[in-house]
Amino acid sequence: MNDDSRTLEEIENIALGRQMLVLSQEEKRASAQAHAFLCDAINQRRRIYGVTTGYGPLATTDVDPKQSALLQQNLVYHLCSGVGEPLAHTQVRAMMVARVASLVRGHSGANPLLIERLLAWLEADVVPEVPSRGTVGASGDLTPLAHLARALSGEGRVSLRGGRWIDSAEAHRQLGWEPLVLQGKDAIALVNGTSTTAGIAALNATAAQRAVKLSALLVLLYSELLGGHREAFHPLIGKLRPHPGQRQLHQWLWSLSATSDALIPWRPVSEQLPEMPSDITQHRPLPQDAYTLRCAPQALGAVWDVVEQHAQTVRIELEAVTDNPLLFADDDLILHGGNFFGQHLAFASDHLNNALIQMALYSERRIARITDPLKNKGLPAFMQPLDTGLHSGFMGAQVSATALVAELRSHAMPASIQSIPTNADNQDIVPLGTIAARRASTSLEQLYQILAIEALVLVQGAELKNTHALSHASQTLCHWVRETVRPLEQDRPLSEDITQLSQLLADPDHVAPLMVLLDTAPQESA
Repeated sequence: MNDDSRTLEEIENIALGRQMLVLSQEEKRASAQAHAFLCDAINQRRRIYGVTTGYGPLATTDVDPKQSALLQQNLVYHLCSGVGEPLAHTQVRAMMVARVASLVRGHSGANPLLIERLLAWLEADVVPEVPSRGTVGASGDLTPLAHLARALSGEGRVSLRGGRWIDSAEAHRQLGWEPLVLQGKDAIALVNGTSTTAGIAALNATAAQRAVKLSALLVLLYSELLGGHREAFHPLIGKLRPHPGQRQLHQWLWSLSATSDALIPWRPVSEQLPEMPSDITQHRPLPQDAYTLRCAPQALGAVWDVVEQHAQTVRIELEAVTDNPLLFADDDLILHGGNFFGQHLAFASDHLNNALIQMALYSERRIARITDPLKNKGLPAFMQPLDTGLHSGFMGAQVSATALVAELRSHAMPASIQSIPTNADNQDIVPLGTIAARRASTSLEQLYQILAIEALVLVQGAELKNTHALSHASQTLCHWVRETVRPLEQDRPLSEDITQLSQLLADPDHVAPLMVLLDTAPQESA
């Protein structure tokens, strides 16, 4: 990455309004140079797609530069055809950050005033109403980005500082600004890129990373409640199958379990068999655990690899210039191509979605085992210790987890293989990356709901056993949950508890004390 690259965490913080987007002097210089080069090219009446020509199949039409503003306005108008519920506040802010990141690399030619206005919108928390459906991601995210462009022009609706939707013109009056007049390459530079997909995918990336870490903490507590064998976490096992994710999970679980007295400890010397009696000895305790315990490093490690691959794809995309045409001022070149084609993010988002669904399934299976009195090694059914039968404990919550997994499975079909030719067959292949990223975002929301159910169940189980025997990490997790949700002593509605806890688990600031446990876990040797 170059010095002007922004981390996924920074983009998330800007999307959440907890950090401002600041441009470097080099980014400002590059933007101004590209815009000046574009203005010279227009004055020379050079044929530039979308600037002095029509769009798509209509690019055979030459357009007089004097009609630049009308051409750009009409581009925005015909693309403002989105439908469906609006994208989330944070998703739109992330989209805006991603678009700025592309424009300031100095190959788009957008007016620096446009870039300054986008920065001002982020600072003032002006968020346009952007319908979530209607883009195929082929020439970038034309439709959602057009709704951003429309709002910048003083039309459509916006939310000011998280408030209700108001007319964009009214928001401009309240802020003392004049709406922008898009001309030159302003509109096409805004809409002709992958920034909606990239913004959503950036948020997905950080949320998915935290979800794996949370799952690792839950797996440890789950294993402690069931008296699992610590041996399965041994780093030497991962050394012989050196996938980075699996090795990372071995390191986390081995390190965090070092302070546990609830697991069956690992001994470097194998236990010897007793003198063999004449009859075969049966029904001894199993020397190995069920796969939800024993295969945790392998199951979550594979997910971590996918999560990291997705994150790296997003990082690269956020360093890219994804519109068309591309300007090379130093070389006096204008190149027409297809950098707006969102295939990379489409594949990465679909791959991530499958990993998230698998993680949700894994969590649901842990919930099912720990609430089953035939399998949970002495814990009460559905974790209800008081008048079990009169009270049902987490029975309903366990069913909800199952329903959430079933719904997630029904959304597992990849979006990236659903290409349908459009735009008079000009866009004869389309990647549908925005659909894939939105689907992964929905999967993350439901995954966090399942993890919240698991956390409630496991913490209740920990309090029914000897919490002093638990690892430091598990005790920290239990304390963190109990700061928000009280124990389930008698049956009560759990919907609000699940919703509140899932939202806190997904919030990077609130969950930071738990993330520290993994981020600072020592690299123990075996």
